[in-house]
Amino acid sequence: MAQPWYKKLHWQIILGLVLGLIFGIIAAAQGWSEFTGDWIAPWGQIFLRLLLLIAVPLVLASLVTGVASLSDMKKLSRIGGKTIAIYIGTTVVALIIGLVLVNLMEPGASVPAEMRDKLQATFSEQAEAGMANAAQAAERGPLEPLVNMVPGNVFFAASNNRNMLQIVFFAIFAGIALLMIPKEKARPLLDFFDSLNDVIIKMVEIIMLSAPIGVFALMADTITSIAGDDLGEILELLGALGFYCIVVLLGLILHMILTYGSMAVFLTPRSIGQFMKALTPVQLVAFSTSSSGATLPVTMERVESELGVSEEVSSFVLPLGATINMDGTGLYQAVAAVFIAQVVGMDLDLSAQLTIVFTAVLASIGTAAVPGAGIIMLVIILESVGVPAAGIALILGVDRILDMCRTVTNVTGDATVATVVAASEGELEDVAVAA
Repeated sequence: MAQPWYKKLHWQIILGLVLGLIFGIIAAAQGWSEFTGDWIAPWGQIFLRLLLLIAVPLVLASLVTGVASLSDMKKLSRIGGKTIAIYIGTTVVALIIGLVLVNLMEPGASVPAEMRDKLQATFSEQAEAGMANAAQAAERGPLEPLVNMVPGNVFFAASNNRNMLQIVFFAIFAGIALLMIPKEKARPLLDFFDSLNDVIIKMVEIIMLSAPIGVFALMADTITSIAGDDLGEILELLGALGFYCIVVLLGLILHMILTYGSMAVFLTPRSIGQFMKALTPVQLVAFSTSSSGATLPVTMERVESELGVSEEVSSFVLPLGATINMDGTGLYQAVAAVFIAQVVGMDLDLSAQLTIVFTAVLASIGTAAVPGAGIIMLVIILESVGVPAAGIALILGVDRILDMCRTVTNVTGDATVATVVAASEGELEDVAVAA
């Protein structure tokens, strides 16, 4: 017997999202922002923390078992090469889509001078904080990202989700070492990580029972955080930056439809309907949390159970994607950089825009899979093409909303690439795909 629609997880999450949006609007209009912050928002933070709680052990356990389960080093290098090449390729495509749209539609030309000055004054402190963090990042040498990828202390790295790339490095390193020692010596450790992985997946299922409540709380908090007790403030902000938001959202939608849709249709045996059914809960959680890292446990569970991607492939491709695949973030950064240049009256030539592509691709690899990390990378991109970094004050007001949307694109890309790689390796399990 088919399960009633109201018992399906994705419909429950959608309901939580819509109710959270409605409550947030009412709370902002009625001056309930303090009540929302004190009594509603904490439930969303608990949900987010539960997801972040299991992100590091999930990456560690799944990557170690995934790498160690590969038959040989050749297979590992083949899967790794495909994964990284596709991730970088889709990021470049996303950047090109963003640059084409922002140059054709010129959203920066629609911002009045008085609104530009108001935005810069309102968000100047946040802009200065972002510039300070970016300045620290810019002082690093050209190989510093490579150095930072190697943890000096794996326990310290595991204590902070921003160090996810270090956990990925250690897990792959440990998995390779397990491949190289006698099987009887490796078996006890492999059994431990395999058992840990199963425990984490079960924890994901338990946590997702609270997803509708968590999504409701996160959405309500997002609305009241932006609008405060004055709903007119968010309406004024969207009125000034609405065209810019439309360009970013259009780019994200086009990238998901054209790039990911084409990959799904031509490179996998799965239908678009199967992808939508599998990824809707993933996208909703990504939208509410704005974190690829927090969404990773849900992504892995859905990709394996609904798309039939083998654990061997998903445990390698998805954690790596949550760390280095930031298509949505890269597209947003390209649009934002040119938008800010348009607002301040600067003309970026082809050379400058190619610099944006190159810098954004490199920046996306090291961007932390947490909310707001893209702003720091945007400052570095602005500096690389000579656009005043203080211009980020122009877009900070709507950054949270766009962060939610670009995270949806990021996790959709992770799942699509995992399915493509699995199909190319013969690792799609038909029996695991829901009808």
